[in-house]
Amino acid sequence: MRTSLIFILTFFIAFSATAQKKEWKELFNGKNLKGWKISENPESFNVVDGTIKVDGPRSHAFYAGKVNNADFKNFELLVELKTMPKANSGIFFHTKFQETGWPAKGYEVQVNQTHGDWRKSGSLYSFNDVKETYVKDGEWYTTHIIVKGDHVTVKLNGKTVMEYIESEDKNRPANAGEKRIDRGTFALQAHDPESVIYYRSIKVKVLD
Repeated sequence: MRTSLIFILTFFIAFSATAQKKEWKELFNGKNLKGWKISENPESFNVVDGTIKVDGPRSHAFYAGKVNNADFKNFELLVELKTMPKANSGIFFHTKFQETGWPAKGYEVQVNQTHGDWRKSGSLYSFNDVKETYVKDGEWYTTHIIVKGDHVTVKLNGKTVMEYIESEDKNRPANAGEKRIDRGTFALQAHDPESVIYYRSIKVKVLD
């Protein structure tokens, strides 16, 4: 009987830990940028009315909080955001903090409805690009990024707009470097002083 109880208890603890790991966890507390590390030009990120307002010169906010020790491999990331006219931003994954410049590690999912860049929201930037615009400036929408193995899926408002399998990419550039499936943290991009974007929820579900 004692052995059975120990087995049941061990199973319950393991099951509970796995279940908790696969719950949605918010990375932005709605009050401040605690848990985020900002690179150059930190004034480009501010919390306004419960949202992260991105407005200013190039900068990146890297998640550096406690959820999964800011280290993600297979996951679902669900972001609620709104772009203003001519705004450009990006959501990076499998990246790491760097003080200046565009992140060299990981992939970027494009955020852009009416900026001059032809790569629109949902693009896996320069690897599998989306030319069509699915959402409008000034309206809240969701970007859902799913990474399982080397398979990346991006959904906008629940609609799948991009799928990419790294191992099947026959046109992958030789100089892609660290822009690849690996593991790492997330980052939000401030692209330029004319780009204004709002992020109000950034939730992750760890899949492994």
